[in-house]
Amino acid sequence: MNHRAILAEALGSLMLFATVIGSGIMAERLAGGNVAIALLGNTLATGAMLFVLITMLGPVSSAHFNPAVTLVMRLRGHLGTGTAATYVVAQLAGGILGVWLAHLMFDMPILQLSRHVRTGPGQWTGEAVATFGLIFTILGTARMRPDSIPASVALYITGAYWFTSSTSFANPAITLARSLSDSFAGIALSSVPAFIAAQLAGAVSAHLVSEAIFSQPQEPA
Repeated sequence: MNHRAILAEALGSLMLFATVIGSGIMAERLAGGNVAIALLGNTLATGAMLFVLITMLGPVSSAHFNPAVTLVMRLRGHLGTGTAATYVVAQLAGGILGVWLAHLMFDMPILQLSRHVRTGPGQWTGEAVATFGLIFTILGTARMRPDSIPASVALYITGAYWFTSSTSFANPAITLARSLSDSFAGIALSSVPAFIAAQLAGAVSAHLVSEAIFSQPQEPA
């Protein structure tokens, strides 16, 4: 097992999740009650950090930081089952530490539970669409312009924060981790299962659609 890749997944998830939570806290404190400005600050920080982390850690672990991505890569045969499971554990562990680190930086209680309920068909559809688009972006860009993956993923998430009703969690690990933060980016634990179900449905759908669109064309007989 590639221990460097596992460490990269854990550290990358820590930095990404700390960015999501920390920038949400900072944005809410500075926005003076303007939720649109707070969301913009949260969006820009997340997109920028994604670009950096994927550029830096992509060559080490392929920079998943997301169990939905890892699941699809397992379905496509790019990872073994054991490695995929270890990736997911690293993403969850590193991500939760990232949430706690954000709380520590902003002098907030480290252990929290979110009270921010996010539920309903619109939000679930938003998560399915957000995750479909993320996986489709990764697979399509990897097939057509692999050098552009960091920019494509960062720009997609930046856009998806604003065009989806759920603000594009698109990641089961970050969904669970955000339930541990009663801050701007939090989600109530009761809302987590439906979000994760929608994310996994979107990810598998993107895998299937990408097979149809980006698969290697057959040579004429």
